[in-house]
Amino acid sequence: MTKNVYTVGQVNSYIKNMFTQDFMMNRIYVKGEASNCKYHTSGHIYFTLKDETGAINGVLFAGNRKGLAFPMKNGDNVIVLGSISVYERDGKYQLYAREILPDGEGILSQRYERLKQELEEMGMFAQEYKQPIPKYIKSLGIVTAPTGAAIRDIQNISRRRNPYVQPILFPALVQGEGAAASIVDGIHALDQFGVDVIILGRGGGSIEDLWAFNEEIVARAIFECQTPTISAVGHETDFTIADYVADLRAPTPSAAAELAVYDIREAEGLLLSLRLGLDRGISGKLEHSRELAVQYGKRLGILAPGSQINEKRQAAADLEEKLRMRMEAILMQKKHRLELYAQNLEAASPVRKLSQGYAFLTEKGGRAIHSAADVAPGSIIDAHMLDGRIRAEVKEVLGEQARAETRLAGR
Repeated sequence: MTKNVYTVGQVNSYIKNMFTQDFMMNRIYVKGEASNCKYHTSGHIYFTLKDETGAINGVLFAGNRKGLAFPMKNGDNVIVLGSISVYERDGKYQLYAREILPDGEGILSQRYERLKQELEEMGMFAQEYKQPIPKYIKSLGIVTAPTGAAIRDIQNISRRRNPYVQPILFPALVQGEGAAASIVDGIHALDQFGVDVIILGRGGGSIEDLWAFNEEIVARAIFECQTPTISAVGHETDFTIADYVADLRAPTPSAAAELAVYDIREAEGLLLSLRLGLDRGISGKLEHSRELAVQYGKRLGILAPGSQINEKRQAAADLEEKLRMRMEAILMQKKHRLELYAQNLEAASPVRKLSQGYAFLTEKGGRAIHSAADVAPGSIIDAHMLDGRIRAEVKEVLGEQARAETRLAGR
């Protein structure tokens, strides 16, 4: 009987060895409410993890403090990653923590941040890889659940904005097991089909509900897609990895449809505005051309040979009239001058003198006698009268003094 007796230390060591050989106990996630949290001066953190059914002691050694990213306190619901082992001295098993995360969204948030950082470092969020969304599209690919508000919103808005755009739905799982692979299949199928734009969308939800859009395979499918993609996952405040990798992020599926589908009414208004502007431009050009034609017609009429001939003819007529008037003026002037000469000539005319009783004296040889000194007594002279000639002999020549005396004697 003494052969089956073991020491306390042997038992505790055996039990510890059992925990060590159990793979699950070496890497286990345990969740519960933290209590009895004690931050030791050595840097270790001691705590108890409990739920409504039980409790387990735990410790986070100082060397693993980087595994705690928040100030854990009593009452926090946490998930502890670590191992279960036995403390041989006391014979108690406890949870040796390596990482402590907030329960629920906490672990997913940590995975989200790690993947986001990795993909960003790879350059998958870089702006230079973003493709522009075409302004005018003919076909719209949609990866989402076949039922739900997202597909209805996208279809309604697309139909309202432009009924000529063809929506092509790839019915995909957007939540739960297999959702990420289903979304990847949809991206590949629509990319190969050759749609103009792809919308990845679903309605809002918790981080667990949206997690398929945070998977790395979805991010890589979006990054490698040749078709421009718009991510529209959740509500405006929700951000997924797909939002960062996609060429454009829309806050909601409705907004994605508005970004992808051009409003045909706006296009019609633009075309109408352009048409009116074109009509105004053409009308203005025609009116300007008419005015130019009228001006050119007038100039052509002025420069035409017939018009030039008429103008020259009129100019010649004007010159002729001026010449005639000038000639008449000169003739009138000459006539007046001739009349003056005639009057002067008449006044000096010998005939007129002769008709008044005067006579023109000449010597017998015909030389005119201008002075009494030109003749001498006995000279023969001719006295020319208006109606004939008298030949006489000079008896006596009287000078001026003698004539004066004779005039006085006659008195």
